Amino acid sequence: MSLEWLPSGGVTAAQGFVAGATYAGIKTAGEGKLDVALLHSEAPCAVAAVFTRSKIASPPVRYSRSVVRHGRVQAAVANSGCANAATGAQGRRDAREMARLAGARLGLAADQVLVASTGVIGHLMPMDKLATGIKQTTPTHDGGSAFARAIITTDTVPKEAALSLVLGRRRVVLGGAVKGAGMIHPDLATFLGFLTTDAAVEPATLQSALRRAADVSFNMLTVDGDTSPNDTLVLFANGRAGNAPVRADTPEGAAFQQALDALCIHLAKAMARDAEGAHHLLEVTVEGAANEAQARRAAKTIAGSPLVKTAVHGADPNWGRVLAALGRSGARLREDRVELYLGEMCLFRQGRPQPFDEKAASRLMAQPEVTFLVRLDLGPGRATAYGCDLSAEYVSINSDYTT
Repeated sequence: MSLEWLPSGGVTAAQGFVAGATYAGIKTAGEGKLDVALLHSEAPCAVAAVFTRSKIASPPVRYSRSVVRHGRVQAAVANSGCANAATGAQGRRDAREMARLAGARLGLAADQVLVASTGVIGHLMPMDKLATGIKQTTPTHDGGSAFARAIITTDTVPKEAALSLVLGRRRVVLGGAVKGAGMIHPDLATFLGFLTTDAAVEPATLQSALRRAADVSFNMLTVDGDTSPNDTLVLFANGRAGNAPVRADTPEGAAFQQALDALCIHLAKAMARDAEGAHHLLEVTVEGAANEAQARRAAKTIAGSPLVKTAVHGADPNWGRVLAALGRSGARLREDRVELYLGEMCLFRQGRPQPFDEKAASRLMAQPEVTFLVRLDLGPGRATAYGCDLSAEYVSINSDYTT
């Protein structure tokens, strides 16, 4: 199967999707800022979604969960600047009204519209500003980039991508836009993410494919160990490509899964690169674990270790921090079988440190992308986690966030 990455692709790269955004004053003013966005499929969709498992899930998450259950969703409305989280009954009313306003703008019922919000927790939504923003937003086929800009908060750049492949002699496209730079840690879904495809996909297959893609991408991403009450990942499939509906356990299902995995991993790595205060993408692969779950646990623990992250920031080849994180991860291991590599440089093997050039190792850690490989030699389990370094800028951004 051949995947083709599309230049300047995003949520409107697939046939039949339009999007748009505007600035309504929910976020603080600034050049080029947008804070209200609409995404609309011109045809009915199958939809899949995963949401935060936080016990303090926001009203937009609770509303969208209920909407996804009946499967008639055809649009999404999103805002940045206000999370509408921890806002009680008024927040629930505001989430429903947000869907109603967007539905009226697009000619849809409220229960055909998903709602997503991001920003400061504990503030009521400024509904007058939101209503004005929705009314003045006109979705278009080239509005995907505006949509991607409107959902960001502390991100420094929007994050969008698209790719295509052939399924059953039909060319299909998958596109997406995500936001997230802080409060990012794997827990079912971690951020706001909107994915679209013009492929026809059976609903059950779409849901299972999204869960699998999230597990190998966004759920393997960690910036700071925190999750948000607003975390939402949705996937719309409108079938405009005209292919026979994709089913699981078929060659077409496997090809669709591979494409969706690739798109989500690409977007997850973009989030890690642009994490709050980050200077380096950190990629940790664990091979030879007893099973995949063990590999995931070990890789995520290493990528999320504050000591590993600060060592990467300082280009300090203090590899003992990686082994310390591995040892506390809970993954099964035998120290005399563990191998650790920085890039292709072996640092530890068969229970013993290996001679290496510390200056050369430091140069490797000063690169924009830093990779560690751990081999456990216990079984077939393999997983990769994505993270970033931890800098003083992260502390500054989050200590000044609301002041």
